Amino acid sequence: MQILKFGGSSVGSPDSIRTLTGILLEKHRAGLHFAVVFSAFSGVTDTLLTLARRASEGDSLYRQLLEKLRQRHEETATALLEGDHLAAVHQRFHEHFDALNDVLHGIFLIREATPRTLDVVLSFGERNSAFLLSHVMKQAGIETEYLDARLLIRTDDQFGSAHVDFTETNRLVTAHFSGRKAVQSVTGFVGSTHEGLTTTLGRGGSDYTAAILGAALDAELIEIWTDVDGVLTADPRRVKKAFTLSAMSYREAMEMSHFGAKVIYPPTILPALAQNIPLRIRNTFNATFPGTLITNQAAPVGESPITGISSINQVCLLTLQGSGLFGVPGIAARLFGALARAKVNVVLITQGSSESSITFAVSPAQAHAARMVAEKEFAFERREGLVEPLRVEEQLSVVAVVGENMRYRPGIAGKLFQALGKNGVNVVAIAQGSSELNISVVVPAADETKALNAIHEAFFLSDVQTLHVFLIGVGLIGGTLIEQIKQQTAYLRNKRRLEIKVVGLANSKHMVFDTAGLDLDRWKNLLESGETFSMPRFVEYMKNYNLSNALFVDNTASADVAAHYEAILDASIAISTPNKIAASSGYDQYLRLKQLAAKRNVSWKYETNVGAGLPIITTLNDLLLSGDQILSIEGVFSGTLSYIFNAFGQDPTTRFSTLVRQAKAMGLTEPDPREDLSGADVRRKLLILARETGLPLETNDIHVDQLLPQACLSVHSVDEFFEQLEKHDADFDTLRAQAASDGKVLRFVASLKNNNASLGIQAFGPEHPFYFLSGSDNMVVFTTERYRDRPLVVRGPGAGAEVTAAGVFAEIVASSHSPH
Repeated sequence: MQILKFGGSSVGSPDSIRTLTGILLEKHRAGLHFAVVFSAFSGVTDTLLTLARRASEGDSLYRQLLEKLRQRHEETATALLEGDHLAAVHQRFHEHFDALNDVLHGIFLIREATPRTLDVVLSFGERNSAFLLSHVMKQAGIETEYLDARLLIRTDDQFGSAHVDFTETNRLVTAHFSGRKAVQSVTGFVGSTHEGLTTTLGRGGSDYTAAILGAALDAELIEIWTDVDGVLTADPRRVKKAFTLSAMSYREAMEMSHFGAKVIYPPTILPALAQNIPLRIRNTFNATFPGTLITNQAAPVGESPITGISSINQVCLLTLQGSGLFGVPGIAARLFGALARAKVNVVLITQGSSESSITFAVSPAQAHAARMVAEKEFAFERREGLVEPLRVEEQLSVVAVVGENMRYRPGIAGKLFQALGKNGVNVVAIAQGSSELNISVVVPAADETKALNAIHEAFFLSDVQTLHVFLIGVGLIGGTLIEQIKQQTAYLRNKRRLEIKVVGLANSKHMVFDTAGLDLDRWKNLLESGETFSMPRFVEYMKNYNLSNALFVDNTASADVAAHYEAILDASIAISTPNKIAASSGYDQYLRLKQLAAKRNVSWKYETNVGAGLPIITTLNDLLLSGDQILSIEGVFSGTLSYIFNAFGQDPTTRFSTLVRQAKAMGLTEPDPREDLSGADVRRKLLILARETGLPLETNDIHVDQLLPQACLSVHSVDEFFEQLEKHDADFDTLRAQAASDGKVLRFVASLKNNNASLGIQAFGPEHPFYFLSGSDNMVVFTTERYRDRPLVVRGPGAGAEVTAAGVFAEIVASSHSPH
């Protein structure tokens, strides 16, 4: 069984009805068993509302509009039907319009149209169209019965948006359809109470009818036929390059609909979602196009992480803030409970970890009510100076990037901010759930279209582009990167219109080249049989080939390789690397490389220098590009030190030396743990971030409070190091106890504030994001002019071949369309 639903545009004229009849005939001839739900003719629902309004205002001209509506229906019937079918439909239209005239006359007399009466008026739209279509189908040779959904769909008496009694409705639907062979031509949008009073199902009601029937009958498919080819990546009226999605998940569809996509309305598909019934959106006027299939399955992980971009055109942003919010339970419950009681619909919520403010978005029509309700709820706190007057920001829009596969890809948020920053779009607020299904940004309403196009351009490429990659270093990270490129080749070509060709490959012994692209299934064999490696010769090959869209990827930690960056950039070849040496070298050399990259209009990307796959440098640069001012940067940049101190704070009986031994045994440290505990690598990462902010720092400008006592550093062997470390366990115990007595935990933190950079142990309480670190995660906290009260936090694994290779891979793809 399939349930088909045709919207108003599909039944808007005799020609469109003939088109849909052809679709139904094709399904009938294919032997499919189906029922069809019909909306009212296009524009009829609005006309019926106008009739009721005019009648309630005592405007007798409603009769003329009613006559025009009658003529439209009768002319449509005459154009489509003959003989007994035409006579039957004219007779039913006569009965319906006489009854509608009586209802409108009653409204006219009492000058009032109650919700109950309006539902009766509106029901005539679907009743007329479904009855007409039942005879159109009969005349075409399809055995059909007209079905008034009021006989089956039982609701409460919430007129205008009635709630369905699914237990009774399912029983009636199942009983009615049992054993029936004729196609049912069903009225959408309408139902009835247990007492037989007519009700309507609210916005998207005909879709809802289809979903109700589909769920009750356990249909194999629900098809929604409309006047577009399916769900698009963005609103085509705003984004001209938007294209139709072949598939998406229910969750993605609901997210996009919530944020403005008009094809479906979220509540209407809930019955289908509950039964895991596939939903397909198709175009009546392009019936050969497959449309969009919506199921409970997300696209494969290899597909694009972004499904679509949607927006809400006008919102107001309200912020409740003040010192009286910090650490007080129930603040959010009070605020949103009060808003709910006032029937204020909250579109978006965001709260910083400082707990000093809560920001939420509502429609402009509800902004005043929301403000009054919130200020009344917190009147006492306002009088006591604990809460500031509610701040209201107007002329804003919400832009949402939606995709279930975002959780599998690092760098999505960074890419989003980069696209907006490059185009001068200021981000007023950000919200993202832990499911990573949606990243929402609030932007000025005047920039909404610009933001949509900027993001669409960033995530959806329209033309096939070939990227020529020269790659050095095929160890753990490089080998993983090659495998990731192999796995993504088909996807990038088909979905992102990007073809990556690895044209040069080298390790410390050999190198091999092929301008047509090396066979990555045989890369190890090809490399083994290649010529002897020489870095100057490798650079000469790259220059002489002079390939377009060339990118050099350095997966080594070699100073010799980094020494050639200047020549590579000067040859207009972009660079992507996790090698920290160049970015943390002398400042003059760092600046020379940056200026050379800009001069040659190519990119020098080193995101993975700081946080592997985490979007730390990208986020920082996006904030700067969008005009924000950095006030401070704090970071836990070592997975090793993060693990040690996180575990150290959890168990007061565990000795520091024991945790260092455990970390070494787990492979989290270098063979000599002092290389990690010295903070040298963290210092390099902080130096790189400081330079990104524009500070001309050198390594020695960063103050380091040594973690280890001198006795641990002066011994020669690792065993001697651990002996000395055990002797100093009591010192670490004292630090831990002091922090615990203040309700704090210890972290080894890199900090940049007031142009001063430092590393060392610090204690943090629950007001700071570092307090909640766990495992070996890295975390960086940006405090800026825009994120002064609620810092921007980036957290996740900051090391490992998979995430590091993924970070480099993201830069490779990004370099194909963005040099800076």
